Amino acid sequence: MIAGIVSLCLAYVLSQFFRSFLAVLTGILGQDIGVTPDDLSTASGLWFLSFALMQIPVGGALDRIGPRLTAAVLFLIGGAGGAALFAVAQSALHVKLAMLLIGIGCSPVLMASYYIFARVYSPRIFATLAATTIGVGSVGNLAGSVPLVWVVQSYGWRETLWGLAIVSALIAIAAFVFVRNPPKVESAQVGRFSDLLKMPVLWLIIPLVFVNYLPVAALRGLWIGPYLVDTYGANATQVGNASMMMSLAIIAGTFAYGPLDRVFGSRKWVIFAGNVIVLTALVALLLSGDFSFTWAVSLFTAIGFFGMSFPMIVAHGRAFAPPHIAGRGVTLMNLFSISGVGFFQVVSGKMHAAQIASGITGAARYSEILLLMSGLIAISLLIYAFSKDNLD
Repeated sequence: MIAGIVSLCLAYVLSQFFRSFLAVLTGILGQDIGVTPDDLSTASGLWFLSFALMQIPVGGALDRIGPRLTAAVLFLIGGAGGAALFAVAQSALHVKLAMLLIGIGCSPVLMASYYIFARVYSPRIFATLAATTIGVGSVGNLAGSVPLVWVVQSYGWRETLWGLAIVSALIAIAAFVFVRNPPKVESAQVGRFSDLLKMPVLWLIIPLVFVNYLPVAALRGLWIGPYLVDTYGANATQVGNASMMMSLAIIAGTFAYGPLDRVFGSRKWVIFAGNVIVLTALVALLLSGDFSFTWAVSLFTAIGFFGMSFPMIVAHGRAFAPPHIAGRGVTLMNLFSISGVGFFQVVSGKMHAAQIASGITGAARYSEILLLMSGLIAISLLIYAFSKDNLD
Protein backbone atom coordinates (compact mmCIF):
# COMPACT_ATOMS: atom_id res chain seq x y z
CA MET A 1 0.00 0.00 0.00
CA ILE A 2 2.84 2.42 0.87
CA ALA A 3 4.53 1.94 -2.52
CA GLY A 4 1.20 2.62 -4.21
CA ILE A 5 0.67 5.85 -2.28
CA VAL A 6 4.23 6.91 -3.14
CA SER A 7 3.53 6.38 -6.85
CA LEU A 8 0.33 8.44 -6.56
CA CYS A 9 2.27 11.18 -4.76
CA LEU A 10 4.82 11.24 -7.58
CA ALA A 11 1.99 11.57 -10.09
CA TYR A 12 0.62 14.43 -8.01
CA VAL A 13 4.03 16.13 -8.06
CA LEU A 14 3.71 16.23 -11.85
CA SER A 15 0.09 17.36 -11.58
CA GLN A 16 1.22 20.36 -9.53
CA PHE A 17 4.03 20.99 -11.99
CA PHE A 18 1.74 20.96 -15.03
CA ARG A 19 -0.70 23.42 -13.47
CA SER A 20 2.04 25.95 -12.71
CA PHE A 21 4.81 25.66 -15.33
CA LEU A 22 3.22 27.96 -17.93
CA ALA A 23 4.19 31.04 -15.89
CA VAL A 24 7.86 30.32 -16.62
CA LEU A 25 7.35 29.33 -20.29
CA THR A 26 5.41 32.48 -21.24
CA GLY A 27 8.37 34.27 -22.87
CA ILE A 28 9.94 31.39 -24.77
CA LEU A 29 6.63 30.07 -26.13
CA GLY A 30 5.82 33.56 -27.36
CA GLN A 31 9.16 33.78 -29.17
CA ASP A 32 9.09 30.28 -30.66
CA ILE A 33 5.47 29.67 -31.68
CA GLY A 34 3.72 33.01 -31.07
CA VAL A 35 1.72 32.03 -28.00
CA THR A 36 0.50 35.04 -25.99
CA PRO A 37 -0.20 35.28 -22.21
CA ASP A 38 -3.91 35.32 -23.04
CA ASP A 39 -3.52 32.06 -25.02
CA LEU A 40 -1.75 30.54 -22.02
CA SER A 41 -4.50 31.77 -19.70
CA THR A 42 -7.02 29.90 -21.84
CA ALA A 43 -4.73 26.84 -21.96
CA SER A 44 -4.41 26.93 -18.17
CA GLY A 45 -8.18 27.28 -17.87
CA LEU A 46 -8.69 24.26 -20.12
CA TRP A 47 -6.36 22.23 -17.88
CA PHE A 48 -8.46 23.10 -14.83
CA LEU A 49 -11.82 22.70 -16.57
CA SER A 50 -11.00 19.29 -18.06
CA PHE A 51 -9.59 18.25 -14.67
CA ALA A 52 -12.78 19.45 -12.96
CA LEU A 53 -15.23 17.84 -15.39
CA MET A 54 -13.41 14.53 -14.99
CA GLN A 55 -14.13 14.51 -11.25
CA ILE A 56 -17.65 13.15 -11.86
CA PRO A 57 -16.57 10.02 -13.79
CA VAL A 58 -13.44 9.71 -11.62
CA GLY A 59 -15.55 9.67 -8.43
CA GLY A 60 -17.76 6.94 -9.83
CA ALA A 61 -14.74 4.97 -11.07
CA LEU A 62 -13.06 5.13 -7.66
CA ASP A 63 -16.16 3.71 -5.98
CA ARG A 64 -16.76 1.05 -8.67
CA ILE A 65 -13.35 -0.12 -9.98
CA GLY A 66 -10.97 1.41 -7.43
CA PRO A 67 -7.99 3.79 -7.58
CA ARG A 68 -5.50 1.42 -9.25
CA LEU A 69 -6.87 1.34 -12.80
CA THR A 70 -8.51 4.74 -12.56
CA ALA A 71 -5.25 6.55 -11.81
CA ALA A 72 -2.85 4.45 -13.89
CA VAL A 73 -4.80 4.43 -17.16
CA LEU A 74 -5.81 8.09 -17.16
CA PHE A 75 -2.35 9.32 -16.17
CA LEU A 76 -0.69 7.23 -18.87
CA ILE A 77 -3.02 8.39 -21.66
CA GLY A 78 -3.58 11.97 -20.53
CA GLY A 79 -0.43 12.87 -18.60
CA ALA A 80 2.17 11.21 -20.81
CA GLY A 81 0.17 11.68 -24.01
CA GLY A 82 -0.56 15.34 -23.31
CA ALA A 83 3.08 16.12 -22.51
CA ALA A 84 4.11 14.46 -25.79
CA LEU A 85 1.58 16.57 -27.71
CA PHE A 86 2.91 19.72 -26.00
CA ALA A 87 6.45 18.75 -27.04
CA VAL A 88 5.51 18.86 -30.73
CA ALA A 89 3.21 21.91 -30.52
CA GLN A 90 3.42 24.38 -33.40
CA SER A 91 0.66 26.80 -32.38
CA ALA A 92 -1.47 28.06 -29.52
CA LEU A 93 -4.18 25.54 -30.47
CA HIS A 94 -1.77 22.64 -29.97
CA VAL A 95 -0.77 23.99 -26.54
CA LYS A 96 -4.43 24.33 -25.54
CA LEU A 97 -5.24 20.78 -26.65
CA ALA A 98 -2.17 19.44 -24.84
CA MET A 99 -3.14 21.18 -21.60
CA LEU A 100 -6.71 19.88 -21.89
CA LEU A 101 -5.39 16.32 -22.28
CA ILE A 102 -2.92 16.72 -19.41
CA GLY A 103 -5.78 17.96 -17.21
CA ILE A 104 -7.69 14.75 -17.94
CA GLY A 105 -4.61 12.69 -17.12
CA CYS A 106 -3.95 14.45 -13.83
CA SER A 107 -7.59 14.37 -12.70
CA PRO A 108 -7.57 11.10 -10.70
CA VAL A 109 -4.20 11.08 -8.94
CA LEU A 110 -4.93 13.21 -5.85
CA MET A 111 -8.44 11.86 -5.43
CA ALA A 112 -7.15 8.29 -5.67
CA SER A 113 -4.91 9.04 -2.67
CA TYR A 114 -7.78 10.73 -0.80
CA TYR A 115 -10.02 7.76 -1.53
CA ILE A 116 -7.50 5.39 0.03
CA PHE A 117 -7.11 7.69 3.05
CA ALA A 118 -10.88 7.93 3.52
CA ARG A 119 -11.34 4.17 3.31
CA VAL A 120 -8.25 2.86 5.12
CA TYR A 121 -7.27 5.42 7.79
CA SER A 122 -8.99 7.09 10.74
CA PRO A 123 -11.19 10.09 9.78
CA ARG A 124 -9.49 12.20 12.45
CA ILE A 125 -6.18 12.18 10.56
CA PHE A 126 -7.67 12.63 7.08
CA ALA A 127 -6.86 16.37 6.99
CA THR A 128 -3.25 15.71 8.02
CA LEU A 129 -2.78 12.96 5.41
CA ALA A 130 -4.46 15.10 2.75
CA ALA A 131 -2.28 18.10 3.58
CA THR A 132 0.88 15.99 3.62
CA THR A 133 0.07 14.66 0.15
CA ILE A 134 -0.46 18.15 -1.22
CA GLY A 135 2.67 19.36 0.57
CA VAL A 136 4.77 16.64 -1.06
CA GLY A 137 3.05 17.23 -4.39
CA SER A 138 3.78 20.94 -4.19
CA VAL A 139 7.40 20.10 -4.91
CA GLY A 140 6.05 20.15 -8.47
CA ASN A 141 5.29 23.85 -8.03
CA LEU A 142 8.87 24.32 -6.92
CA ALA A 143 10.21 22.38 -9.90
CA GLY A 144 8.18 24.62 -12.18
CA SER A 145 10.15 27.71 -11.14
CA VAL A 146 13.96 28.12 -11.08
CA PRO A 147 14.74 24.46 -11.90
CA LEU A 148 12.49 24.62 -14.97
CA VAL A 149 14.16 27.84 -16.12
CA TRP A 150 17.56 26.13 -15.89
CA VAL A 151 16.45 22.95 -17.69
CA VAL A 152 14.72 24.86 -20.49
CA GLN A 153 17.71 27.15 -20.98
CA SER A 154 20.07 24.17 -20.99
CA TYR A 155 18.14 21.69 -23.14
CA GLY A 156 15.17 23.50 -24.72
CA TRP A 157 11.48 23.45 -23.91
CA ARG A 158 10.58 20.71 -26.40
CA GLU A 159 13.21 18.34 -25.02
CA THR A 160 11.98 19.15 -21.50
CA LEU A 161 8.41 18.19 -22.42
CA TRP A 162 9.58 14.93 -23.99
CA GLY A 163 11.37 14.13 -20.74
CA LEU A 164 8.19 14.87 -18.80
CA ALA A 165 6.21 12.58 -21.10
CA ILE A 166 8.60 9.69 -20.41
CA VAL A 167 8.58 10.29 -16.64
CA SER A 168 4.77 10.46 -16.66
CA ALA A 169 4.54 7.13 -18.45
CA LEU A 170 6.91 5.46 -15.95
CA ILE A 171 4.93 6.79 -12.98
CA ALA A 172 1.66 5.56 -14.52
CA ILE A 173 3.15 2.08 -14.87
CA ALA A 174 4.35 2.21 -11.24
CA ALA A 175 0.82 3.13 -10.10
CA PHE A 176 -0.59 0.15 -12.00
CA VAL A 177 1.93 -2.18 -10.37
CA PHE A 178 1.90 -0.91 -6.78
CA VAL A 179 -1.49 0.68 -5.97
CA ARG A 180 -3.85 -1.64 -4.08
CA ASN A 181 -7.60 -1.09 -4.05
CA PRO A 182 -9.23 -0.90 -0.59
CA PRO A 183 -12.01 -3.45 0.08
CA LYS A 184 -15.32 -2.32 -1.37
CA VAL A 185 -18.01 -1.03 1.00
CA GLU A 186 -20.97 -3.39 1.05
CA SER A 187 -24.10 -1.26 1.02
CA ALA A 188 -27.64 -1.71 -0.22
CA GLN A 189 -27.69 1.98 -1.07
CA VAL A 190 -26.75 3.16 -4.55
CA GLY A 191 -24.43 6.14 -4.23
CA ARG A 192 -24.95 9.14 -6.49
CA PHE A 193 -23.53 12.65 -6.67
CA SER A 194 -27.09 13.91 -6.36
CA ASP A 195 -27.22 12.43 -2.86
CA LEU A 196 -24.45 14.79 -1.82
CA LEU A 197 -25.97 17.78 -3.57
CA LYS A 198 -29.18 17.26 -1.61
CA MET A 199 -27.32 17.87 1.68
CA PRO A 200 -27.92 21.52 2.76
CA VAL A 201 -24.87 21.43 5.04
CA LEU A 202 -22.56 21.21 2.01
CA TRP A 203 -23.99 24.26 0.26
CA LEU A 204 -22.56 26.56 2.91
CA ILE A 205 -19.11 25.06 2.27
CA ILE A 206 -19.18 24.74 -1.54
CA PRO A 207 -18.94 28.50 -2.37
CA LEU A 208 -15.61 28.75 -0.52
CA VAL A 209 -14.46 25.47 -2.06
CA PHE A 210 -15.20 27.03 -5.47
CA VAL A 211 -12.88 30.02 -4.93
CA ASN A 212 -10.47 29.01 -2.15
CA TYR A 213 -7.76 27.52 -4.38
CA LEU A 214 -8.21 30.22 -7.00
CA PRO A 215 -5.64 32.80 -5.76
CA VAL A 216 -2.85 30.24 -5.39
CA ALA A 217 -3.55 28.36 -8.61
CA ALA A 218 -4.26 31.37 -10.82
CA LEU A 219 -1.41 33.55 -9.57
CA ARG A 220 1.28 30.89 -9.22
CA GLY A 221 0.04 28.98 -12.25
CA LEU A 222 0.24 31.93 -14.62
CA TRP A 223 -0.25 35.55 -13.58
CA ILE A 224 2.74 36.02 -11.26
CA GLY A 225 5.02 36.01 -14.33
CA PRO A 226 3.20 38.53 -16.55
CA TYR A 227 2.43 40.73 -13.50
CA LEU A 228 6.08 41.04 -12.50
CA VAL A 229 7.23 41.54 -16.10
CA ASP A 230 4.65 44.22 -16.90
CA THR A 231 4.94 46.02 -13.56
CA TYR A 232 8.68 45.84 -12.82
CA GLY A 233 10.28 44.69 -16.08
CA ALA A 234 11.36 41.44 -14.41
CA ASN A 235 13.52 39.02 -16.41
CA ALA A 236 13.14 35.22 -16.59
CA THR A 237 15.47 34.64 -13.63
CA GLN A 238 13.59 37.12 -11.42
CA VAL A 239 10.25 35.55 -12.38
CA GLY A 240 11.70 32.11 -11.64
CA ASN A 241 12.97 33.23 -8.22
CA ALA A 242 9.65 34.87 -7.32
CA SER A 243 7.77 31.76 -8.45
CA MET A 244 10.09 29.64 -6.32
CA MET A 245 9.41 31.82 -3.27
CA MET A 246 5.67 31.42 -3.75
CA SER A 247 6.11 27.67 -4.33
CA LEU A 248 8.09 27.28 -1.10
CA ALA A 249 5.35 29.17 0.73
CA ILE A 250 2.73 26.84 -0.78
CA ILE A 251 4.62 23.79 0.48
CA ALA A 252 5.14 25.29 3.95
CA GLY A 253 1.53 26.42 4.18
CA THR A 254 0.19 23.02 3.22
CA PHE A 255 2.15 21.28 5.98
CA ALA A 256 1.28 24.04 8.47
CA TYR A 257 -2.46 23.64 7.93
CA GLY A 258 -2.39 19.84 8.33
CA PRO A 259 -2.61 19.48 12.13
CA LEU A 260 -4.26 22.83 12.94
CA ASP A 261 -7.80 21.45 13.12
CA ARG A 262 -6.73 19.22 16.01
CA VAL A 263 -4.60 21.94 17.62
CA PHE A 264 -7.45 24.47 17.71
CA GLY A 265 -10.35 22.02 17.89
CA SER A 266 -11.97 23.46 14.77
CA ARG A 267 -11.71 23.11 11.02
CA LYS A 268 -14.11 25.86 10.13
CA TRP A 269 -12.42 28.73 11.94
CA VAL A 270 -8.88 27.72 10.90
CA ILE A 271 -10.07 27.77 7.29
CA PHE A 272 -11.92 31.05 7.80
CA ALA A 273 -8.94 32.83 9.39
CA GLY A 274 -6.51 31.67 6.70
CA ASN A 275 -8.75 32.90 3.91
CA VAL A 276 -9.26 36.28 5.59
CA ILE A 277 -5.47 36.71 5.49
CA VAL A 278 -5.44 35.75 1.79
CA LEU A 279 -8.15 38.33 1.13
CA THR A 280 -6.10 40.97 2.96
CA ALA A 281 -3.01 40.18 0.87
CA LEU A 282 -5.01 40.35 -2.37
CA VAL A 283 -6.42 43.75 -1.45
CA ALA A 284 -2.93 44.96 -0.50
CA LEU A 285 -1.59 43.80 -3.89
CA LEU A 286 -4.48 45.53 -5.62
CA LEU A 287 -3.87 48.83 -3.82
CA SER A 288 -0.06 48.74 -3.94
CA GLY A 289 0.35 49.49 -7.65
CA ASP A 290 4.04 49.39 -8.51
CA PHE A 291 5.19 50.11 -4.93
CA SER A 292 8.19 47.75 -5.01
CA PHE A 293 9.22 44.41 -6.46
CA THR A 294 10.09 42.99 -3.02
CA TRP A 295 6.73 44.04 -1.58
CA ALA A 296 4.85 42.39 -4.45
CA VAL A 297 6.80 39.13 -4.10
CA SER A 298 6.15 39.20 -0.33
CA LEU A 299 2.40 39.45 -0.95
CA PHE A 300 2.50 36.63 -3.50
CA THR A 301 4.39 34.57 -0.91
CA ALA A 302 1.78 35.31 1.78
CA ILE A 303 -1.00 34.27 -0.59
CA GLY A 304 0.88 31.04 -1.29
CA PHE A 305 1.26 30.21 2.41
CA PHE A 306 -2.18 31.12 3.74
CA GLY A 307 -4.04 30.07 0.60
CA MET A 308 -3.36 26.36 1.06
CA SER A 309 -6.34 25.49 3.27
CA PHE A 310 -7.78 23.41 0.41
CA PRO A 311 -7.08 19.96 1.96
CA MET A 312 -8.74 21.06 5.19
CA ILE A 313 -11.80 22.28 3.29
CA VAL A 314 -11.96 18.92 1.50
CA ALA A 315 -11.82 17.23 4.92
CA HIS A 316 -14.56 19.54 6.18
CA GLY A 317 -16.90 18.65 3.31
CA ARG A 318 -15.92 14.96 3.13
CA ALA A 319 -16.82 14.49 6.80
CA PHE A 320 -20.50 14.78 5.91
CA ALA A 321 -20.38 12.16 3.10
CA PRO A 322 -21.64 8.60 3.87
CA PRO A 323 -18.95 5.86 3.64
CA HIS A 324 -20.42 4.15 0.55
CA ILE A 325 -19.91 7.32 -1.51
CA ALA A 326 -16.55 8.38 -0.04
CA GLY A 327 -15.03 8.55 -3.53
CA ARG A 328 -17.77 10.82 -4.76
CA GLY A 329 -17.48 12.91 -1.60
CA VAL A 330 -13.86 13.86 -2.13
CA THR A 331 -14.21 14.28 -5.89
CA LEU A 332 -17.24 16.56 -5.46
CA MET A 333 -15.13 18.94 -3.38
CA ASN A 334 -12.35 18.74 -5.95
CA LEU A 335 -14.82 19.30 -8.79
CA PHE A 336 -15.96 22.64 -7.40
CA SER A 337 -12.44 23.70 -6.40
CA ILE A 338 -10.76 23.02 -9.72
CA SER A 339 -13.68 24.22 -11.87
CA GLY A 340 -13.53 27.55 -10.04
CA VAL A 341 -9.92 27.99 -11.10
CA GLY A 342 -10.68 26.87 -14.64
CA PHE A 343 -13.49 29.36 -15.17
CA PHE A 344 -11.44 32.14 -13.60
CA GLN A 345 -8.41 31.51 -15.82
CA VAL A 346 -10.54 31.72 -18.97
CA VAL A 347 -12.31 34.87 -17.76
CA SER A 348 -9.11 36.50 -16.50
CA GLY A 349 -7.45 35.94 -19.87
CA LYS A 350 -10.26 37.86 -21.56
CA MET A 351 -10.00 40.62 -18.94
CA HIS A 352 -6.25 40.88 -19.47
CA ALA A 353 -6.65 41.09 -23.24
CA ALA A 354 -9.23 43.87 -22.82
CA GLN A 355 -6.87 45.83 -20.57
CA ILE A 356 -4.09 45.57 -23.16
CA ALA A 357 -6.47 46.67 -25.93
CA SER A 358 -7.39 49.70 -23.81
CA GLY A 359 -3.74 50.70 -23.57
CA ILE A 360 -3.51 50.12 -19.81
CA THR A 361 0.01 49.30 -18.62
CA GLY A 362 1.88 48.21 -15.49
CA ALA A 363 0.14 46.96 -12.36
CA ALA A 364 -3.14 48.61 -13.40
CA ARG A 365 -3.41 45.98 -16.14
CA TYR A 366 -4.14 43.41 -13.40
CA SER A 367 -6.45 45.49 -11.19
CA GLU A 368 -9.67 43.96 -12.53
CA ILE A 369 -8.32 40.44 -12.12
CA LEU A 370 -7.32 41.09 -8.49
CA LEU A 371 -10.59 42.90 -7.75
CA LEU A 372 -12.68 40.00 -9.06
CA MET A 373 -10.57 37.51 -7.11
CA SER A 374 -10.94 39.54 -3.89
CA GLY A 375 -14.69 39.96 -4.32
CA LEU A 376 -15.26 36.23 -4.84
CA ILE A 377 -13.26 35.34 -1.72
CA ALA A 378 -15.12 37.95 0.38
CA ILE A 379 -18.59 36.75 -0.67
CA SER A 380 -17.75 33.07 -0.14
CA LEU A 381 -16.39 33.82 3.35
CA LEU A 382 -19.65 35.52 4.33
CA ILE A 383 -21.55 32.36 3.35
CA TYR A 384 -19.01 30.01 4.92
CA ALA A 385 -19.31 31.80 8.26
CA PHE A 386 -22.72 30.09 8.69
CA SER A 387 -21.45 26.56 7.93
CA LYS A 388 -21.42 23.73 10.46
CA ASP A 389 -18.06 22.79 11.98
CA ASN A 390 -17.04 19.13 11.95
CA LEU A 391 -14.01 17.24 13.24
CA ASP A 392 -15.43 13.76 12.44
